[in-house]
Amino acid sequence: MRQIVLDTETTGLEPYDGHRIIEIGCVELVNRKFTGNHYHQYLQPDREIDQGAMEVHGITNEFLEDKPRFVDVVDEFLEFIEGAELVIHNAPFDVGFLDHELSLLDTNKGKLSDYCSVLDTLVLARQMHPGQRNSLDALCKRYEIDNSHRELHGALLDSEILADVYLRMTGGQTSLTLGRQNAANQQTTETTVRRISANRQPLKVIKASEYEATEHQKKLSSLNDAIWNQQEG
Repeated sequence: MRQIVLDTETTGLEPYDGHRIIEIGCVELVNRKFTGNHYHQYLQPDREIDQGAMEVHGITNEFLEDKPRFVDVVDEFLEFIEGAELVIHNAPFDVGFLDHELSLLDTNKGKLSDYCSVLDTLVLARQMHPGQRNSLDALCKRYEIDNSHRELHGALLDSEILADVYLRMTGGQTSLTLGRQNAANQQTTETTVRRISANRQPLKVIKASEYEATEHQKKLSSLNDAIWNQQEG
């Protein structure tokens, strides 16, 4: 099964107020393993970023001046996610923005649902932990995932963190960092095997004495008699 853990950063909260996507980050999982493949792109939104949004992700208007527009990367992006299950935290937000970006194109690209399915980890977390906080930070704390390096939101970083959270939530790996390091090396080993040295000292075998063997046999005979008598009673 191929899954794409996805996150976006935007100029504001509502696409229908003219806000746009400025960053897309995707991390690929195949059969619940990190493959090392990812998609990451900053985008020129052709509008100013709201101050509140800038305080969340730290991306500035000046930084995006020379970045491509969504129309320039849409084919590459859709090719990367096509046929996969998208794993998104609070999916309506990201899907709403992506569908809006697709609707602004001159060519008919349809909607995100035409290319892939979506799993909302926020819905999943609320089902698993009703009445509790289920933000990404709260889930990291609950599942003991280190996100201390996350001072600001970032689409690729948040996708990587969400991938760890999702795997832990759904009952998988116990060493997620190891899994990612192996993915970077194109390896997918989940278990470390400790091998015993061929030069080790042979194990000492101590045999029972004749007396110990006789006493052991007497004990077994008495147990057998007790069980037999109990069954007859």
